[in-house]
Amino acid sequence: MTMRHIPSPVRDAERGGDSAQLPSWDLGDLYPGPDSAALRDDLDAAERDAKAFAERTTGRLAELSGVELAAAIAQYERIEEILGRAGSYAQLTFSSDNENPENGQFYQQITERVTSISTYLLGFSLELNKLDDATLEAKLAEPALAHWAPFLRDLRVFRPHQLSDEIERVLHEKSVTGAAAWQRLFDETVAGMRVRIGDEKLTVNDALNRLSDKDRARREAAGHAVGEAFAAQIKTFSLITNTLAKDKEIVDGWRGYPRPTSARNRGNMVEDEVVDALVAAVRADYPRLSHRYYGMKARWLGLDKLQHWDRNAPLPGDGDAPISWSAARDHVLGAYGGFSPELGGLVQHFFDHAWIDAALRPGKSGGAFAHPTVPSVHPYILMNYHGRKRDVMTLAHELGHGVHQLLARSQGYFMSGTPLTLAETASVFGEMLTFRALLDAETDPARRRLMLAAKVEDMINTVVRQVAFYQFETLVHEERRKGELLPERIGALWRQVQTESLGPAFEFSPEYDVFWAYVPHFVHSPFYVYAYAFGDCLVNALYGVYASGHEGFEAKYLDMLRAGGTLRHRELLAPFGLDASDPAFWRKGLDVISGFIDELEAESFS
Repeated sequence: MTMRHIPSPVRDAERGGDSAQLPSWDLGDLYPGPDSAALRDDLDAAERDAKAFAERTTGRLAELSGVELAAAIAQYERIEEILGRAGSYAQLTFSSDNENPENGQFYQQITERVTSISTYLLGFSLELNKLDDATLEAKLAEPALAHWAPFLRDLRVFRPHQLSDEIERVLHEKSVTGAAAWQRLFDETVAGMRVRIGDEKLTVNDALNRLSDKDRARREAAGHAVGEAFAAQIKTFSLITNTLAKDKEIVDGWRGYPRPTSARNRGNMVEDEVVDALVAAVRADYPRLSHRYYGMKARWLGLDKLQHWDRNAPLPGDGDAPISWSAARDHVLGAYGGFSPELGGLVQHFFDHAWIDAALRPGKSGGAFAHPTVPSVHPYILMNYHGRKRDVMTLAHELGHGVHQLLARSQGYFMSGTPLTLAETASVFGEMLTFRALLDAETDPARRRLMLAAKVEDMINTVVRQVAFYQFETLVHEERRKGELLPERIGALWRQVQTESLGPAFEFSPEYDVFWAYVPHFVHSPFYVYAYAFGDCLVNALYGVYASGHEGFEAKYLDMLRAGGTLRHRELLAPFGLDASDPAFWRKGLDVISGFIDELEAESFS
């Protein structure tokens, strides 16, 4: 069973000022500090309450009335939210500086303590799933329990895969020395790495950012250097990958999941067949999307072949002039506020308070994420702002997550979170709003072409690249079931999917075979990545409804976000006349990307 005591941040990979002027977050709204009495008191109270709760409820759920069971779930949620608050604080503290050993120690201590306390609560969710359908249905006739129907629905999705109480407890207690320990090793290894480029020693995040430099020689140097740095650690990363894949295979086998991806899909409340349809549609469209676009980009850059360090290269004429933090803030606020004053007001909260950490510093987690923490506090956003246009899009993206989390928190700790298939909706929609606002305000035809090309690249990275990541994970996990994979074999699988997805415009130098090792999703959230493609295609279709002047769109959209996890994708999309189970749905989303490429195909960059 999946416990909910440490909410996971929504992580975004490959998202790319004066750092002293960039905001850093203040985690004081969670706790004053790692040694605070408030944190200690919360955990002590949660432990006492969890023990008492287990004593009162164990073995009694079938005999409780609907009203009594509703009260028990509310108490369960209250204790879990305390644990979620402590876990969130430890996780964010660690993300602030992975290199500080005290942060790593604190994160581990809190994780172990929270896991220990939540063990008392584990039996409650297991016993809920043991209630037969008729018994539970009768209790749900009580309005008090009917409130919890979405929570019970989602919990019982895992009922066919639930193991005995003893096995569930062992898996739960050992999690801190299992996957979580390997994830920490990955984070600390990457945070401690330095990439040598000439006389410079850069963090991994800074070195990866240089792959977007306008100077091709600097990009090439960074590409080789990143490859060398990860090659030096590839045995460690391969061990982490092999161990986590085998660990997942063991647990999946016990639970009876048919495929490595099935557990993730069930957690996302989406059928295997729907994900298969999305992946098949994207793969079939590689030629008219990524292959076509990168062939054009090679011509625009005057190259016979693109190397991997050219993938995110600026186009000719794109100076990518630095964008100040204040300008980025104004762009994003204007886009959100122009669509909905209510959304604009929520975005303003993030800037008015210390809820965003955008500063660049050693030891800080790379990439970007929005962490929901708990409904009784507020979300926090982490990103690394380098002053580029794509960083403005990252800001818009993460703030989409943030406002979604704020709007949904009225659903409470158990029902505010959305499945990953819907978690990217508000973020990608916010990006689209920001892009459209910037594009509409631009009057220079050349700059408009550059903006359109940049958007196409972002969409390819979100849809094509993430589906390729999903393919890579699938191949690795399936092949790992036959035995441990050597680093060279993992690299060969990586090259295979990259060649298929990026197309004939590319040739790959040998060091690219290790670039899979820096992607944190493979370690922290196996098979998460297709959610980006799901979200992008969904939003493309959704934005088309908005652009068509659909009556009441803003109100329906805000209601969709407020619903949190109480409704499934079919119910959420129905008011807009959309259905993700229809194969034609994915074609609508992919047609938007292809249409942008059509516009660019007749253009030239010089």
